[in-house]
Parts: sequence; C-alpha cells; structure tokens
Amino acid sequence: MSVTSPAEREELNRLLIQTGRNDQKAFAELYKRTSSKLFGVCLRMLRDRSEAEEVLQETYTTVWRRAAGFDAAKASAITWLITLSRNKAIDRLRQHREELMDDPSKLEQTVDDQPTPAADAETSQEYGRLQHCLDALEPQQRDSVREAFFTGATYNELATRSKVPLGTMKSWIRRSLMQLRVCLEQ
Repeated sequence: MSVTSPAEREELNRLLIQTGRNDQKAFAELYKRTSSKLFGVCLRMLRDRSEAEEVLQETYTTVWRRAAGFDAAKASAITWLITLSRNKAIDRLRQHREELMDDPSKLEQTVDDQPTPAADAETSQEYGRLQHCLDALEPQQRDSVREAFFTGATYNELATRSKVPLGTMKSWIRRSLMQLRVCLEQ
C-alpha cells in the first residue's frame, strides 16, 4: 500500500485509533491496508523471508497491544507503523549479531534469500522518495542514519566509527530524522 493522499493517511489514523479501542474489524482493515508495506520494510532489512514474516507478526501483535498509545499529533499512522516494524527488525538484527559474535564460525555464512521482484516493485516508489530525502542530508549525517536504521548500528558504535562524541551523534541522528520527516511529508 502506498499512502499518497491526506485522505488515505487520515483513514489509517482512524483505523489505528479504533484498533486502540479494541476494534477487531478496524485492526483487520489496518492489517489489510498496511501489511504488504511493513513486510517490505522487514524484508529489506532482514533479507530473509521467514525472519521478515516473524517480525511482521511481532509488529502486529505489538500494534494490537499498543495502539491505544498512538497519537496522530506526533506522527501519522503509517509513520508509527513503519517505525515500529523497523525497530522490531533492528532488534532481530542485533539479536543475530550477538549470536554471530558468540559463534565466529557463523560469520562466514551468507544470506541467500533476496527480496522478490514483486516486493521490490511495490516499494520502489517509496524507496525513491526516501532516497531523495536522504540525499538532501549532509554526507556524514546521511551515512550515520543509513547505518543506524538499515544495519542496526547503535549510537555508541556510530560515534566511535565517526570519531565524534556520543551527544553529537545523537544530535545528528535526531536532526536528520526531523529533516527526513519534513521531506517525506511533502
């Protein structure tokens, strides 16, 4: 699903708010309208179909439990849902990274599953918008955002790699995310 109009965004906001009131029909409709997009986010990050499916399931379980906390004044429903699924995918990546560090022999393994052409086509427009907005950032901030959100690197890791104080890295990421939000909402 590509959310392009304010009416579509408002409809998703309404469905998420109703889900927060334990409305199962609204939840089912929200899932129907957003699951393919969120699956694409998970699949791009995890590059493993079964892992992406598990993370998607975890995401919607969390949506059902936490939808009452959604505030449309802070972010749109689709932004809230994508952030939730992205965070779940990052948690999964970190979990795997810790497993790899515990077993060095696994470091040599590669991931064979790649996103399907259908998933690529579905997300290409959204990816194009995101890429355009990322390109508008300063190079060092853009690289930091990419590493933080697409590989799951922590602020500490990013600050160490960039040789900047932790507070500076946090500020870069925060300001960059605000710029991205403004750009993506246009």
